[in-house]
Amino acid sequence: MILTVLIAALAFATPRDVAISRLLPAAPALASSMWSVAATVVLGLVCILAVLGLAIAFADTGPLFTAGAITAVTVAAAYAGHVRLQRERTLTQVRSVADVAQQVLLRPVPGRLGDVEIETLYLAAAAHARIGGDFYEAVDTAHGVRLLIGDVRGKGLSAVGVAAAVTSCFREAAHDEPDLRRVAGRLEASMVRYSGALPDRDSGERFATALLAEVPQGGGLVRLLNCGHPPPLLFHCGGVLVLEPTAASPPLALAALIGDGYRVDTVPLAPGDQMLLCTDGVTETRNHFGQFFPLADWARQQSSPPPRVLLERLHRDLLRHGDGTLDDDIAALAVRCAPSAGDTAPRPS
Repeated sequence: MILTVLIAALAFATPRDVAISRLLPAAPALASSMWSVAATVVLGLVCILAVLGLAIAFADTGPLFTAGAITAVTVAAAYAGHVRLQRERTLTQVRSVADVAQQVLLRPVPGRLGDVEIETLYLAAAAHARIGGDFYEAVDTAHGVRLLIGDVRGKGLSAVGVAAAVTSCFREAAHDEPDLRRVAGRLEASMVRYSGALPDRDSGERFATALLAEVPQGGGLVRLLNCGHPPPLLFHCGGVLVLEPTAASPPLALAALIGDGYRVDTVPLAPGDQMLLCTDGVTETRNHFGQFFPLADWARQQSSPPPRVLLERLHRDLLRHGDGTLDDDIAALAVRCAPSAGDTAPRPS
């Protein structure tokens, strides 16, 4: 509108041999990128009326050629605006489907389950993506609070399908199975069946790393079963411990090749202790020198803030380290064992 008024005013104010009015077709062309089809057509008509006014004011037929150009541009702009609006509606529908898929795959985790406080972080590497091959879940069961975080090999829709199959199986197995080893066995079987049902050229190389954690009712400890996943970090008494597994357990879908010797480690977890579980997208984030993100060193500088603050800092510093870009999907869980209502003893310093 400003451009139309400005050009029209200059056209009336300048001599007729200065053909400022020839710039008027630019107005409906720009309008089609933002306005509706009807509004674009109305603006084109306004521009035509302005040109006709110039022809009458200067008794000159030259502006009539400009009117023809405005008509052609307006018709083309109206069609372009129609196509743009159709694509925007399609994009809105696709994003709605993606939001629903994300809620199914990565449904919101409650901020607290029993005596465990939980916060989550998910960042997809693909531009404008909502979901990817990383996954997490947390459920409160009769056996305690059980957590899952994992990373499917590969990217794209096939990785999303695998992640959905694993998380869906975990939501059932976490309630049914009394031992983490049996939960891992259920996840293994589910992933093998999924890969067999959808064979493709990568089906033989499809696997997922996963970390299972269990905080029993009453707390005091955490049980960990690491299936080839990056080890979690434990914030305890002002320090940070890297909880490496005592023995390797096979990634999901590889137990048939290297055996299903699942090993569960038990680690003390005092009230106020906090764990950080994340996928390898965190540790493999590179800066412009090719250096990986130093997660353990970074954690030792954080002094165990609340889970939400910890993940906000991690998000900020990952983007800063990677110069604002990510090469892989990232998922992280910050888990803190909250003090019980009767626990008033100070923590050791």
